[in-house]
Order: sequence, then C-alpha cells, then structure tokens
Amino acid sequence: MDMRELATVAFSFAAGSLTAALLPGDSWYPWAALGAAAGFAAVYFLRKRIACAKRALLILGALSVAFLYVWGYETAVCRPVKALCGQTREFSGIVMDEPVETEQGAKVTICLHPAARAVVYGEAELLTLKPGQRLSGTARWQDASRIREDDITTFTSRGVYALLYVAGPVMAETAMEHSIWFTPQRLCRAVKEMAGRVWDDPATAGFVTAELTGDRSSISQGDAAVIDQAGLAHLFAVSGLHCAFLVTLLGFFLPKRRPGLVFGICTGALFLYALMVGMTASVVRACLMQVFLLAEPLLRRERDSITVLGAALLLILLVNPYAAAGAGLQLSFGATLGMVLWSEKLCKWMRGCYRGNRKWLRREVAFLSANLAATLTALVFTVPLTAVYFGIFTLLSPLSNLLALPAASWNFMVSFLTVALGFVFLPAARIAGVLSYCMVHYVVWLARMVNALPWHALYLNNRYLIYWLVYVYVLLGACLIGKARPRARILAGSLAVLTLLLAVKLHSGVYRSGTMSAVAVDVGQGECILLHSGNDAVLVDCGSSNTYISGGERAADTISGIGIGKLSALVLTHYHADHTNGVAKLMARVRVEELWLPDIDDAFGVKERLESLAAQNGTAVRYIRRMERMAAGAARLTVYPPVGTGDMNEQGLTVLCSAGDFDLLVTGDMAGSTEKALIKQYDLPDVEVLVVSHHGSKYSSDSAFLEAIRPEAAIICVGENSYGHPTQEAMLRLAAVGAAIYRTDQQGDILVTVGEGGK
Repeated sequence: MDMRELATVAFSFAAGSLTAALLPGDSWYPWAALGAAAGFAAVYFLRKRIACAKRALLILGALSVAFLYVWGYETAVCRPVKALCGQTREFSGIVMDEPVETEQGAKVTICLHPAARAVVYGEAELLTLKPGQRLSGTARWQDASRIREDDITTFTSRGVYALLYVAGPVMAETAMEHSIWFTPQRLCRAVKEMAGRVWDDPATAGFVTAELTGDRSSISQGDAAVIDQAGLAHLFAVSGLHCAFLVTLLGFFLPKRRPGLVFGICTGALFLYALMVGMTASVVRACLMQVFLLAEPLLRRERDSITVLGAALLLILLVNPYAAAGAGLQLSFGATLGMVLWSEKLCKWMRGCYRGNRKWLRREVAFLSANLAATLTALVFTVPLTAVYFGIFTLLSPLSNLLALPAASWNFMVSFLTVALGFVFLPAARIAGVLSYCMVHYVVWLARMVNALPWHALYLNNRYLIYWLVYVYVLLGACLIGKARPRARILAGSLAVLTLLLAVKLHSGVYRSGTMSAVAVDVGQGECILLHSGNDAVLVDCGSSNTYISGGERAADTISGIGIGKLSALVLTHYHADHTNGVAKLMARVRVEELWLPDIDDAFGVKERLESLAAQNGTAVRYIRRMERMAAGAARLTVYPPVGTGDMNEQGLTVLCSAGDFDLLVTGDMAGSTEKALIKQYDLPDVEVLVVSHHGSKYSSDSAFLEAIRPEAAIICVGENSYGHPTQEAMLRLAAVGAAIYRTDQQGDILVTVGEGGK
C-alpha cells in the first residue's frame, strides 16, 4: 500500500465513523457494514471493467471496517455505561483532571474504566479533588449522548458517555494522585499557578494561561467575547498552532544537524504537552502530524502532508471513533486540510505579484503571502463548520489573524520561557513578563478594534446568509472542478461580494422597514427585548438561566445583524441572573451609553458588578427613582420605578414603549399583586403588545391587570425550565382577554414591526 492509498483508507474510515456518530441509533451499523462489504465484492469481481477499481475497493473496504469497528466499540464500551443511565445508583472512578467551578457548584471528569469517562456534577466540595484520586458516591446517571430529548455528540466525541448528578455524599480516596501517570496534570496546574504569580494583571495571566494550556476560565467574559468575535478563538484552542510554536521554541536550542536528537526531544515534549492540556483530539492530531514531519529526515522520505493528516486521523479514531463528530476535531482537520491542499499554491501566486528587486520588500511580501495564504486556505473548510456550530461568519478574520498571529506566536514562546523562569527565580520572571504583558494587551486591543468595525462578523440568525454560503461554495466548487480561467474566477468573486451585500441589506431591511421594531430575542429561560427606531436602540434586560445559552451573545448577534452600532440605553428591570447575566458579554461587543437600574437592595452583589462593568466600558449609570422618559428615534420610552414590595421580582422597573398609537409594555417578573399596584398608581394605555411577566408564571398576568391594558398580543419569553412556565393558568387568562400568544421557545426570535402612525 502506497502513501496515498493509506490516506484514502484513513479518510474513508473517518467518513464511516462520522456517519455512524451523527445518524441516530446503532442497530443499522452491521447492516451498513454488510452493504459496504457487498459493494466491495461487486467491485472486486468487476474490477477489470472499472477504471478506478482499486480506489473504490479501498473506500468500500474502509467503510465496511469502520461500521463494524464502531458497532464493536458501541457494544463493548458504550452500552455497558448506557445500561446504567436513567437510574440513581453508586459510581466510582479515578479523577482525570482538575475540577471546574460551575454556577451550581463544581464538575469533574472521572474514568469509569479505561475507555469510558463520565462527568460528575455536584457541590463545591468537588473543587478540592486532585487528579488520580478515586471518587465514589451515589448519583443520578444521565446518558451523555441524549440530553433534553436531543441526540448530541459534545460528550461522546471526548469519550464521555455518562453525566452523573450527585445525589448524596461523595468520598475521595487516595489512589493514584502521586503516580507518575498524573505528572502532566500536576505540571499543568503548576503552570497555571505560576502564571498567576508572575503576572499580577489578571487579564495578562488569564490570556497566558489560556494560550499555554487551553484553559479559558481565567479570562474575563469581555476579553473572551471580543477575541472570539475577531476570529481569534483558535489562539486558545490548543492544536497545530501551539504545537508549531512549541517545536519552533525548541528549535532555537537544539542542534539542527542532529535530526535524531531533535526528533527525540521534540516528540517527548509534544506528547508531554498533549497530556498536560488534556489529550483533546485536535492537539493529538497536531502532535502526531508534527512527529511524522520530524521523522521525515530520519526516514528519508518526501513530505506527504495528506497522508500524514490521514494517518493522524486514523489513529485518533481507532482510540475513539465517535471523536469524528467533535467540533474541535473537525475544525482542526478542516483548517489543516485546506492549508495542505492550497496554501503553498496560493502563497506562490501572491509572492509572484511582486517582481521587483528590493530584497527587504521581497521578504515582506513573502512573509505576508505565507501568513495570508495560510489563513485564507484554513477558512475554506472551517467557515461552514463555524457557521453550523457557532452561527457566525467572521469577515475580518484574515485581517485579524494577519495582525495578531505574529504577536501571539512570540507571546507563546516568551510566556513559556517566562513561566519556566518563574520556577527558578520569580523576580526575574516578573521582569521578563513585561514583554508578554505588552503583546497580550496588543492582541486584546486589536480584537477590540476589529469588533468596533461595522459588519466585522455576520451571524446565522440572518437566514439570507445561509443561502449565500451555499451559493458561494457552489461557485467555489465549480471554479475548482471546472478549472476556471482567471477572468471567470474574478467574476465569481465579484458575484460573491455583491450577493453578500444583498444578503446583509435584506436582513437589516426586515428590522428597519417600519417606524419602530421590537424583537423578543430567544435567550431560553430569560428575557431580552430589543426596541429599535431610526438610529436609536434600547435593550430591556439581558440574561438567561439556561447555562447552554449566552443571553449576551445572542443579544449582541441580533444587534450587530441589524447594523446597530450602539445602544442608547440598557434597562434592567431587576437583578436576577436570568435578566442580567449576559450584560458582560453584551457590553464587550456593543457600546452602551447609559445603564438604567432600579434603586433597590441587592443581596447577591449584582448591582456592584454592574456598576464595575459600566465603569470599565464608559457607560453612565442612572438609578430610576421616579418616572423617566426618553426619546428613541420616532418612539418614546417611559420607565416606571418600582411599585411593589417584597422580593426582587416585585421591586422591578416597568418599561412602556410607544410609537404613534402603538404601545408595548414590559413588566419584568412582577406578580399579579404588583401588576394591580402598577395600574392603580399609573394611567397605562391599552397596549398592543405585552411582554408577559415572569415567563408566564401562574402568579403573573392578573385578570384585573389584563382587563385594564387589553393586550392584543402577548409575548412569553421562556425556555427549558423546571417551573412549568408558561403555566396553563396564565395562558387561559391571556386568552380570556383575546390576546394572541407568542412564545420564544416555540417561535424563536419574535419580531414586531410598527408602521406609520403606530399601525
């Protein structure tokens, strides 16, 4: 078997594994294997009549083996764990990494047996655990491949097949925490702690920790948001970039004339690094490829990057075939495949654009060509993947990467050496850390500048953008398959740009077609209402209690998709998390001129955190103690102070937005008794749209209140919850006054457009 045949087998095996991981059920695996085997037999007997019979045999044979292998893996590894799910029973396993703090307490990954892991969710006591300890207790077992009635691959792609929710006391026992096998985890923890000691600035320490280890927990939400939006998230997703940085750093100290020594030291360092950062599929792929490339001088073979990529993929899938469905693996392999196929050709073409004799200019052109070609070709396969997984297409990522990657690469190497120096002589490390401080703040500053540019990124809540992506990839495929001439490629590129502008214009036009618009943004179990008229926009609340949803990100996506550059005001009705916990990410991406807050007591410290966020982002804070009014384009906003007593829900603000004869009312989470106090104290008009109180709680939407305001439509901001929202009682009261009911959990984002005169 030659090298390209190995690549064919590897990619076919991966295709079979991915198909098995994505399609529901597992009873069809042996039948699919049998079908591929039948195809193999048919091609074999007709091989003399088929031009590419050998390649077809390799593909069909690899597919058959893949389906059989996944079936065997499912039977031997997954089913024994899944059989325990749906029960409350005992568990026991070895802690595999450092515990992570969650909103409800903590979580930690344990190894149930060599091929299967589980994530344990419990109280904050889990934070005291160390890798290598044995954790035992009683928990409710949940199948990690099926959550909320949906088939997911997030956990199974990492070898996690059960989620364990602690239902009693847990016990940690001495087991392997001092074993040599857990040295990488202890070393990783030491690196994180040393970074915190070297850099007093939390922003620098968090950035360095994330870049060296992939742990983003120490980065502020604001910095993380702008870096992601600028297309620089891969700086913290340890993969080929980081392995290349590490090999480059080692290359400064190793003799180039002794390839055997270089191979041995770099291979050891790479796999120690992979163990430190968690052996994710992307970093394993990168390490394997680097090892294969380092071995080429020893084997005296020419570089065949496609085969090396295929071999790395095959090795990963033999360990866990479900890894093929992981977003990290797909993005890592997609980026690498694009660079392998086209980066060198594109770089050569770019360098050829300058034919002058100035050596310094030729060097600069070569540098820019290499970096830009790598970035552009990496996007070929990753753009559709990021669109599917994250709902974003970052237009300016080539620019941000071109400007940030040189600093990021040097920062990785300098920070690595600085942390190492910290273990020897901390004062010297702190002095050396000044250079990292400068580079980190440059990258964050650059990300913020990119985010400040209009249309720096587009979001898949724009359905026209989905059609555009399909159209562009059809054009790209036609150009590549048909070997189009330069003139045809220029025409295809021009059409792509023009249709992109059209897609953006059509989407923003939907929200700008009337006097004003209101959008109930789907943030799950939370509330977020965008009010927009002309060039002014106001957001009422921004939060979600569903941990898998970022209210701030969704709000910012909606705002950016419309083309709004800033918010005149952000009004928070009260301080509960499902109305406020998205503010940090929102402010990181969207400029907010004023923050309007209720002047009430807050026992959770939310008010202080919001004041701090406002100060950091240059946002003025206004406490509402009496009725306040403001103009928002052609609309008028009236904000009423708290009228109730009791818990925080009853002391919230009320917002009335009016445009002509149209009125929309937002009442936060107040109960019926406070709703009655509101209409008693203020003369409210009949409203066309009511944003229903407290997500449709049975205590909200009082009949007397509804009779007073007579809403024509009712919007319920609701998502997955354990409270039974929206309740049947509230729905019946709304129906009794003739209100048409709309729900974000059923309709998604709900758009209300107001025409001339409030029609």
